[in-house]
Amino acid sequence: MANEMQFDLVTPERKLASYAATAVEIPGAEGDMTAMEGHSPLITSLRPGVLRATTSDGVKSFVVSGGFAEINASAISVLAERAVPIEEATGTIIDSMLDEARSLMEAALPEDRDAAQKLVHDIEMLRGTVAI
Repeated sequence: MANEMQFDLVTPERKLASYAATAVEIPGAEGDMTAMEGHSPLITSLRPGVLRATTSDGVKSFVVSGGFAEINASAISVLAERAVPIEEATGTIIDSMLDEARSLMEAALPEDRDAAQKLVHDIEMLRGTVAI
C-alpha cells in the first residue's frame, strides 16, 4: 500500500499495535488531528478519546485515556497512559477512568481545577461515544 507510515501504540503495560497505516486519527489535547505520511514533525499530548488507525486490513480503533503522540514524516508513536482496543472498552473500564478523573478533580488545587474538570468532561464524552 502506498503512502504508509509506521504506527506504534504502547502503554506502560504492553504494546497494543505496531503496523503500517495510511492515516491515524488522534484525539489531541488541543483538538483532533489526522497524521499521514509526510506529516511535519510534531509532539502532542492526548486527551481521552478514540484513536483510529487506517490499515490495509481496515480501521483499527483504540480508547485512550491520555498520553503523547510523536509524529514525523514516516512514523507515529503513541505513548498512552491507558489504552484498550475499542472492542474491549467495557463500561467498567470507562467508569474506572471516570472515577479516577473525578478523584483527581476533587484533589486539584484551585489553579488546576479547570484542567481537572475538562478531563472529567472528556471522559464523560468518551463514554457517550463508545458503544458499551
